[in-house]
Amino acid sequence: MDKIIFATGNEHKMIEIRMILKDLGMEILSQKEAGIQADIVEDGKTFEENAIIKAAGIAAVAAQMPEYKDAIVLADDSGLEIDYLNKEPGIYSARYMGEDTSYDIKNQNLINRLAGVPDEERTARFVCAIAAAFPDGTKEVVRGTMEGRIGYEIAGENGFGYDPIFFLPEYGCTSAQLSPEKKNELSHRGEGLRKIRVIIEEKKHGKEKA
Repeated sequence: MDKIIFATGNEHKMIEIRMILKDLGMEILSQKEAGIQADIVEDGKTFEENAIIKAAGIAAVAAQMPEYKDAIVLADDSGLEIDYLNKEPGIYSARYMGEDTSYDIKNQNLINRLAGVPDEERTARFVCAIAAAFPDGTKEVVRGTMEGRIGYEIAGENGFGYDPIFFLPEYGCTSAQLSPEKKNELSHRGEGLRKIRVIIEEKKHGKEKA
């Protein structure tokens, strides 16, 4: 287990992933970098179900490739839950208003839908479920969250997706206005990756002892 394949082609995610997992001493590849092409249908009802479906699907392809048969496959499913909107967009965050719709349009639409809603009712959270499919066939899944509120305007250049409208009251800024290091410390993906890293380390050390 010297390689990790992360089931994404999102370069922004890969930057965060490599920063947080860099001390594992393993090569970290995106699905694209590993040359894996697979169209996985994520038809789960929760973030966790979708993450497991994606990890298992990519792991099945990787197992047929000699250079990756011992790789760990990680996959995440993440999104934004807005309490006032009955936790929309939730597991449909990437597909909200259409996958090809720009996030500037998506973000402005959500701000518009919350017009007149007071601060205390604008509560929201980012959720990230991360699943790991190990070479022995076992699977693990963890969840990370980041609590905040929906802001009143789009602000910040450091994030992506819904970051520019996700306001963190304790820091007085959106998650797109945080430094990359601070965002990784606080973010849902950062929390999920740190949890899955512990499981990977336990697996590695267990194998070494065996």
